[in-house]
Amino acid sequence: MITMVPLLLVLLLALILFGAGFALKALWWIAVIVLVVWLLGFVVRTADSGGRKGRWYRW
Repeated sequence: MITMVPLLLVLLLALILFGAGFALKALWWIAVIVLVVWLLGFVVRTADSGGRKGRWYRW
């Protein structure tokens, strides 16, 4: 029984690290997608009535 505790701790640590790694990888993909959308916004922004390019975001 007492030798089972270190094994459970190692398995728990591996599970936490795997979960964190998966979450970080998912966040990287989300960051890349947001960056692509942001860059596309500069390419396809519309011209206003004065003929100059307007902002494609609201703030």
